[in-house]
Amino acid sequence: MHLAYPAVLAVLLFCVGLYGVLARRNAILVLMSVELMLNAVNLNLVAFDVWLRDTLHAGQALTLFTIAIAAAEIGIGLAIVLLVHRDSGSSDIDRLRGLREDGGPPGGVSGDGSSDVASVTPATDNGPGAGPDTPSDLGGSAGRQHA
Repeated sequence: MHLAYPAVLAVLLFCVGLYGVLARRNAILVLMSVELMLNAVNLNLVAFDVWLRDTLHAGQALTLFTIAIAAAEIGIGLAIVLLVHRDSGSSDIDRLRGLREDGGPPGGVSGDGSSDVASVTPATDNGPGAGPDTPSDLGGSAGRQHA
């Protein structure tokens, strides 16, 4: 078998996936396009593994790792898409900018370069000794002196 056939097929799959990532606005279609790109990489890995007649079958082993990463990526991606769809009623990627909490710049960094940690951490009204980490709640051993 010539290496050109699976390589051309992989290039076509990768180009279709790249077009889908760059041109689509629906998050599910973007995730499907990323899967197409990963499958093109898998096809190349297996094709080169067969063409080089690798005794360790490294291309096939890397393909298994790529499939595992793709499964994790699609699980997390679909969970995010479902949460976005539940909140906004649409899975449009352009509407994801409205999900920021503080309305400031991305990353929580203000204009002077300092991080705005107060807007990220939740405020609590617990005074000193009111939380579960007080010495009396740690089994009583924190207040004892060991000889």
